[in-house]
Amino acid sequence: MTVVLAGGLMFFLTMFVTLSLVHFGPVRPAAATPLAADDNPSWKFRNPEFDQWVSQIKDERAALALREEQLKDWEMRLTAENREISTVTQTVTKLQNDFDQRVLQFKDQEAANAKKQIKVIAGMSPEGAAAMLNEIPDDETTKLLFLMKADVSGPILDAMSKLGPSQAKRAATITERLKDVLPATATNNLSSNATP
Repeated sequence: MTVVLAGGLMFFLTMFVTLSLVHFGPVRPAAATPLAADDNPSWKFRNPEFDQWVSQIKDERAALALREEQLKDWEMRLTAENREISTVTQTVTKLQNDFDQRVLQFKDQEAANAKKQIKVIAGMSPEGAAAMLNEIPDDETTKLLFLMKADVSGPILDAMSKLGPSQAKRAATITERLKDVLPATATNNLSSNATP
């Protein structure tokens, strides 16, 4: 331990002597040396590739902004067209419903008129009814006779067939067409409701 103390003391003594012999003068700034072309600071560094990348990013950003604006325009157009289509669809649906309602009213009115005609024809004599039905087209005659009960339409067809050969042929044609007018279930419902 004495050796360590003696070594430390010698070190400090040598340092003191050495420092006291050296005289330090005032510190002078170093002479300014001009910077060489490659001595520019890093914040002034320009890389052409970096400038090109920045330019490309700016171009892409402008293109994206333009594309976004176009998409917004298309979205507005699609929204407007969708509203227009919705309005047209609602109008068509309303018109279709109105048309269907009018067709039903017309069919109801037509059925009521047919019932009235059947009552009038059923109240006539078979000869008078046959003469009147000769003036009506075959389709209408077939429909009226179809809606009548068989005990009313039979004598009328018999009277039609006695009016001459052409009327007998017409009565046969109408009789043949009677089975094709409506299905059997509708026949039973109409004939039971139509004839008094």
